Amino acid sequence: MQELALKALAKINLALDVLGKRENGYHDVRMVMQTIYLYDDVKLKKTGEAGIDLKTNLPFLPVNENNIAYKAAKLLMEEFSLQGGIEIKLFKRIPVAAGLAGGSTNAAAVLYGMNRMYGLGLSLKELMERGVKLGADVPYCLMRGTVLAEGIGEMLTPLPPVPKCYVLIAKPGINVSTKLVYEKLDAKEIVEHPDIDALILGLEENDIKKVAGSMGNVLEKVTIEDYPVIEEIKSVMKNEGALGSMMSGSGPTVFGLFEKQSPAKRAYEKLKRQGLAKQICLTKMHNTRR
Repeated sequence: MQELALKALAKINLALDVLGKRENGYHDVRMVMQTIYLYDDVKLKKTGEAGIDLKTNLPFLPVNENNIAYKAAKLLMEEFSLQGGIEIKLFKRIPVAAGLAGGSTNAAAVLYGMNRMYGLGLSLKELMERGVKLGADVPYCLMRGTVLAEGIGEMLTPLPPVPKCYVLIAKPGINVSTKLVYEKLDAKEIVEHPDIDALILGLEENDIKKVAGSMGNVLEKVTIEDYPVIEEIKSVMKNEGALGSMMSGSGPTVFGLFEKQSPAKRAYEKLKRQGLAKQICLTKMHNTRR
């Protein structure tokens, strides 16, 4: 196999709880992750010249070892002493620095794709073991679907799929540093924790209203303090009929879950008119695992 084209899917957090901080700086978390049908195109091609040639449609993104997709390729090339080189083309649609795992899902696609192209024979579990060396979200991006993530995000338990609904994604024109968000969180006492068990029960009962009503993100409060536009976007979505609306990951992207398409479209148009979000996307859940 000389070439391969893949879709690298984005994720949202239906719930995000932080349980503590480890000595190495990582945080113990409990999260419910969900893949959505918003994706980057990742194209891989073997080349005669040794090395990794990374290209992207966004000129501000690094194309060297500072890019996690590049690191993923290098990890496998060095471990398996792969001959020749590889060209990686990333066409980015997932907003950058948005809490949607855009970088992690690119790295996951490179690991998955190179395993197939070079016939490395690695199982999904073995790919995930390598993925966690690159970033805490990479193992999940390899697995995909509806998943309970624990530990630093690498302990994954498959969950029943989210009931059918529409997902409205809105990213305001700001970027948020995950590192700074967690530092602010560490300086505070977490008083309210999301009811993740109730959310899982909603999944088991195929009850989208229970799922949406149980969502929560402990990072939301500290991020909204600096960026009140996040709360404004949430309000628009709720006022237009979202069953629930929440910030994903460390932000600043906000998503809303809608039972029907028409109120989701109204919220889309309102956010556009008011200029609250720079990137808006109406999509659905993606529940197919690798």
